[in-house]
Amino acid sequence: MIYRLTFSCEEGDPAFRRVFEADADATFLQLHEAILKSVDYPDDQMTSFFMCNDEWEKGQEVTLVEMDSSFEYDNMVMNETRLSDLMEEVGQRLIYIFDPMFERYFFGSLKEIKPGSMNGVECVESKGKAPKQLKSEDPLAGVGGKGDDDFLFDDEFKDEYDLGDIDMEGFQDLSFDDGTMF
Repeated sequence: MIYRLTFSCEEGDPAFRRVFEADADATFLQLHEAILKSVDYPDDQMTSFFMCNDEWEKGQEVTLVEMDSSFEYDNMVMNETRLSDLMEEVGQRLIYIFDPMFERYFFGSLKEIKPGSMNGVECVESKGKAPKQLKSEDPLAGVGGKGDDDFLFDDEFKDEYDLGDIDMEGFQDLSFDDGTMF
């Protein structure tokens, strides 16, 4: 059987869409590699697929490398899991997390199952520009309420304290290597 899968994204170019055709016996690793190639992302993130219900709630995870599994689901790894192991009917939903730090993902859906066979996975339609793979913001940005990169030393802090008044001499003798702190 040949699966036709469509992926889109809520951010960036509204025209973004990738359509793949895959042999039902292809692995999630092959789909992962085809997605990365179609959007020109490097393969250097701990990406995952999640099977989803009709409300896009996450279910079974398929990870790039073996990890501890939850009690609810078995640990499934991309290179060992075939698409047909988890996808059986048209309309099946899944997400592909491409930015694990900010949990950004592509929404996927099994659009068609047709007879036949092919080798692996192939991108058959590519529209729009993919969003940047990784956000450049610091995940802690905004913790101080201002959203700037220097949130620890925002204007309010600088007005209240003069950084020149901090006695740096007292900190020079601290060493964490000799075990005297604890």
